[in-house]
Amino acid sequence: MNTRCMDHEGTRLFAVIKTGGKQYSVAAGDTITVMTLAGNPGDRVTFDRVLMLSQDGEPAVGTPFIDGASVAGQIVEQTRGATAIAFKKRRRKNSKRKHGHRQDLTLVRITEFLTGGVESSVGTAPSD
Repeated sequence: MNTRCMDHEGTRLFAVIKTGGKQYSVAAGDTITVMTLAGNPGDRVTFDRVLMLSQDGEPAVGTPFIDGASVAGQIVEQTRGATAIAFKKRRRKNSKRKHGHRQDLTLVRITEFLTGGVESSVGTAPSD
């Protein structure tokens, strides 16, 4: 569902943000799955760590982040990932161990891009 850029009234706008130790390429209207963030569904979140911002094919690259740029989103859902199974077995010793893990995740819908404290021309994204 992640698209690299969104065509909105002739403006192609996307950003690369960093959250939870990972980087995500996002455009307005994208829904991304990130490591758990504090908040309830419907709460607004802001990602201040913008690595790159591209508008009209002109990229702006930060060193390492772009000053004054941020990406706003809305929490859609707090969820958990698929079960990861860790199974250890030692042959001929009747010894085995099974352990499962589910990671807490947050679904975030990207709504707008802010540059220098001013909202971008994209505005809010259509709802699914």
